[in-house]
Amino acid sequence: MFIGILYAAVAGAFWGLVFVGPLLLPDYPAAWLAVGRYLAFGLIALPLALLDQGELRRLRRADWIEALKLSAVGNFVYYVCLAAAIQRAGGPLPTMIIGTLPVVIALTANRRNARRDGRLPWRRLVVPLLLIALGVACVNQAEIGALQASSPAGLARYASGAALAVAAVVCWTWYPLRNADWLRAHPERSPRAWATAQGLVTLPLAAAGAVVLALAAPWLTPGYALPLGPRPPVFVALMAAIGLFASWLGTLCWNQASQRLPTAIAGQLIVFETVAALGYAFALRGEMPALPSLAGIALLIAGVVFAARIRPEPAQA
Repeated sequence: MFIGILYAAVAGAFWGLVFVGPLLLPDYPAAWLAVGRYLAFGLIALPLALLDQGELRRLRRADWIEALKLSAVGNFVYYVCLAAAIQRAGGPLPTMIIGTLPVVIALTANRRNARRDGRLPWRRLVVPLLLIALGVACVNQAEIGALQASSPAGLARYASGAALAVAAVVCWTWYPLRNADWLRAHPERSPRAWATAQGLVTLPLAAAGAVVLALAAPWLTPGYALPLGPRPPVFVALMAAIGLFASWLGTLCWNQASQRLPTAIAGQLIVFETVAALGYAFALRGEMPALPSLAGIALLIAGVVFAARIRPEPAQA
C-alpha cells in the first residue's frame, strides 16, 4: 500500500507539468500542443522499447488495440481538452475541475469494481471525499471570486473553458479505470512495458495528427508558423520534457500504483496531480500561496491520508 501511494504521488508530480505547457505557450493552439507532446512521447518510447522487447512481443493484437484506445482517449482527447480549457479559462478553473477527479473516480470505481477490489464502505468514504471537496473549494476561492467579477464576454470564454475541462474529466475517469482493468487482469506483465506500448501506439497517432493539422492550418490556424510555431526552441524543449516526465515516467509510475492499489483508492490519489499543478502555478506567478490555498492543500492531503487507511470489504454476491 505504501509503495503504491508513493508511486501515485510521483506520477501526480510529473502530471502536474501538463498544466504548465499551455500557460508557457499561450500562442500555440491546443491541438498542436497535444501533437507536440505525444510526438515526443512516441519518440522517447522507441529506444525504451529495446529494454522491453521481450515483454512487448508477448502482447497480443487485442492488447495493442487496448493500448491504442487508452492513448487516443487518455492522451490525445484529454490533453486537447485540457490545454484548450487552460488557454481559455486560465490555470485555476481547469485545475479546480480536474481536482474533482479523485471524487468522480472513487465513486465510479466503488460501484464498478466492487466484485474485483472489494467495496469501500460508503459511510467511511464520506469524510475523505468531503475533505477533498472542501480542499478544492478553498484553493479556488479567490479565482471563483474573480470569475464572478468578470465581464459577460470573459464569462462566456470561461464557460467554454469549463465545458472543455469537464470533457477532460470524462476522458480521465474512463482512462484509469480501463487501464487498471488491463493491469489487474495481467499481473504478470511489466507496467513499464505497458507504458512503453502506449507510447509506441501514440507515435503514429501523433504523426497523423500533425499531418492533418498542417494540411488544415490555412483554415484552422491561419498565420501559424509551420511546423514548430513562433518559438521553436521553447516548444521543442518543453514538449520533450513533458513527453518524458509527464507522459512516459508519469504513466510508468501510475501503472505501478494501479497494480498495487484498489481502483477506488488509486482514483483518489490523482489529487497529487492537483496539488502539484497548483504548486507549479504559484511558482510561475512568483508568489506564496495565500492562507485559503494552504488550507485547501492541507485538506486535500488529509483526505488522501484518510482514504488510504480504508480497507476494502468483500462485496456481497
